[in-house]
Amino acid sequence: MTDLHLAVLIDGDNVPSAYVKELLEEIAKYGNPTVKRIYGDWTNPSLVKWKKVLLENAITPIQQYGYTTGKNATDSAMIIDAMDILYSEKVKGFCLVSSDSDFTKLATRLREAGMIVYGIGEKKTPNPFIVACDKFIYLEILKKEAEQDDSTSLKTKPPKPKVDKITPAVVNLIKSTISDLEDDEGWAFLGEVGTLIQKKQPNFDPRNYGYQKLTPLIKSIDNIEIEPRKNPNNKQKLIYVKIVQ
Repeated sequence: MTDLHLAVLIDGDNVPSAYVKELLEEIAKYGNPTVKRIYGDWTNPSLVKWKKVLLENAITPIQQYGYTTGKNATDSAMIIDAMDILYSEKVKGFCLVSSDSDFTKLATRLREAGMIVYGIGEKKTPNPFIVACDKFIYLEILKKEAEQDDSTSLKTKPPKPKVDKITPAVVNLIKSTISDLEDDEGWAFLGEVGTLIQKKQPNFDPRNYGYQKLTPLIKSIDNIEIEPRKNPNNKQKLIYVKIVQ
């Protein structure tokens, strides 16, 4: 976990409570969630399951009544809170947990202010919100990982996950990014490749295709050579990649 202070704002109307454990474990990879709030109308029976997990995960519920039919008051409250937190200067990044495109403008505004913005939502999330974030993680992937871990701990065969197919568009994204970064001999440092891919497509994640890391994903693609090199600073290898014909 890094020391990056994050504000985690959850759209309770739009995210299933079943994901809370995996959600917080994923967020911990990117920073320290010093603010954790969830927004919704807590008089609504649909949020009962969320109530059961808030205390044990130290998430503060924010009550927001639906004053007008057809209007999402929860979104408005979350957006106003986000701006208040931004101006408090107590965090360096935000994690917006929702599958709602209404937060597209918020994500854009936070990034304009120099904040790192992580988005987490279901695969139904509209693309405008996804591309407005620095990185977007699908909740379904987190749940699959947890199910596999549970099966392994019980010494049972883990279920085979349903993953996205590696399409020609994905292959082209990876290869074009390698080309963007290659040196005179055609080699590119994999760490830089991964960073640039993320900038080009915020929802890119090797886990979407059944791989935990980028290296094994690239190994599965034809015509890409991988070369581990000695790291002068530590024992960990530096991975370089090259497109071959």
